[in-house]
Amino acid sequence: MFVSDCRRDFYDLIVTQRVLLLVASDVDALCACKILQALFQCDHVQYTLVPVSGWQELETAFLEHKDQFKYFVLINCGANVDLLEVLQPEEDNFFFVCDSHRPINVVNVYNDTQIKLLVKQDDDLDVPAYDDIFRDEEDEEEDSENESDGSEPLEKRRRFEEEVIERTMKRRERREWEARRREILFDYEQYEYHGTSSAMVMFDLAWIMSKDLNDMLWWAIVGLTDQWVQDKITQMKYVTDIGILQRHVSRHNHRNEDEENSLSIDCMRIAFEYDLRLALYQHWSLYESLCNTSYTSASLKLWSVQGQKRLQEFLADMGLPLKQVKQKFNSMDISLKENLREMIEESANKFGMKDLRVQTFSIHFGFKNKFSASDIVYATTSLMENVEKEGPETTNFIKALDSLSRGNLDKLHQGLDLAKKQLRAIQQTVASCICTNLVISQGPFLYCALMEGTPDVKLFSKPVSLCLLSKYLLKSFVCSTKNKRCKLLPLIMAAPMDVEQGTVIMVGIPPETESSDKKNFFGRAFEKAAESTNSRTLHNHFEMSIIELKTEDRSKFLDALISLLS
Repeated sequence: MFVSDCRRDFYDLIVTQRVLLLVASDVDALCACKILQALFQCDHVQYTLVPVSGWQELETAFLEHKDQFKYFVLINCGANVDLLEVLQPEEDNFFFVCDSHRPINVVNVYNDTQIKLLVKQDDDLDVPAYDDIFRDEEDEEEDSENESDGSEPLEKRRRFEEEVIERTMKRRERREWEARRREILFDYEQYEYHGTSSAMVMFDLAWIMSKDLNDMLWWAIVGLTDQWVQDKITQMKYVTDIGILQRHVSRHNHRNEDEENSLSIDCMRIAFEYDLRLALYQHWSLYESLCNTSYTSASLKLWSVQGQKRLQEFLADMGLPLKQVKQKFNSMDISLKENLREMIEESANKFGMKDLRVQTFSIHFGFKNKFSASDIVYATTSLMENVEKEGPETTNFIKALDSLSRGNLDKLHQGLDLAKKQLRAIQQTVASCICTNLVISQGPFLYCALMEGTPDVKLFSKPVSLCLLSKYLLKSFVCSTKNKRCKLLPLIMAAPMDVEQGTVIMVGIPPETESSDKKNFFGRAFEKAAESTNSRTLHNHFEMSIIELKTEDRSKFLDALISLLS
């Protein structure tokens, strides 16, 4: 059931209990977890944190801990499946689910006892009505034996015939109701999309309880920015949520800079700004950032010789010397940096890049620490999906979680270095896929498969990195192709997952169109195709549109998808 009062029906219930926190491996979930941890610290709540990267890990973690805990908090996992069926819990186990995945499973919505959903009330959920989905089991078998009351056999037969007609009508009604139910559920569950960021939901809770701090607000901003960077929400939703957070930023950071009220340089300040849509440019060189940001790379077609020429023309139009743009951003001439945004924006409009400016927030503390929200998202994602083995599986998760705290700047800088490597690898892979025509039209969708031995292929066995690559590749392909029909198609991308076990990881992403509502139909399509071909698939990811598949089953699986979507 939906929780209408998070404080009364969630926080006040668990504040005196031991709680198990099950947190998914994405930046929004990490930010929500940080906010909740800060609240737990305020109130001395005992909790255990377990990172879970998929359904198997969630089930294992629950089985290991179910005897020690009664209260479970799930962050960015658990809303879009029937939790009670998956976990088979005891009746005295209670689940609080804060998850941005949509649609929410109807059984979770209408379970009044064990499952509490922490969801922003303004979200447009379109949950079907209870009576359309559930029906009380009527006792079909009515006792048809009549006591002998001396009535005529004819009377008995008439009554029996009436009962038969009535029963037939009931059966027909039930069949019609079931057909309608299937249709309603299909419409409701057909598309996968995302609602309000979990970090924002947790920040709302902190605000209601008057325990919100500037750090918590920053984590909420990073959680929202993660949804935007990963292309999970529409531009409209992003701008609306930015507006909500901007009011909180004004409230927390309104100090006037006069002598009486001046803040220490070490104090943290959050500022709203219109920044450039260039990845990590303040921690890189402007040239590298222009080359490795998906938006500029796709718009200028940088994988071609012609594209490289256009980049030189773009820089010349701004009047920026190559020597300046190729050195670290921090080392550029101050006179150039002061008007840089205006200069870039003016030239970008001439070169058809009208959306190079984006509303965002930045954080300042100390003399030289300034980070934009997207910098933190890229750094944290790279730490979480680092392919270099450094100890147990949870090491990356803990490192990524630590990098969100201001005290761990070394980890954040390590994340920024990894993020630069990741962005370079993505752009190089996109360029090679387009130049070697690896993106093929399969009819109802585009398809691209990375081969074993491709540079950086190990990086793309991770779900978030593969999704980023797919989105960047589709953007670039749409800009490069002359085929109008191909511009409107979705993309399926496959990469080797585990060579020894012979598995590939596959992701499906919706078409790159102006009116795109970010709704993804591949989750259900993958399930149906696997079912109809008996392909050996593993639907282990919280995102339904990411699956693992045996390499030898790939061709029959794709054939089934083509016939299903045609």
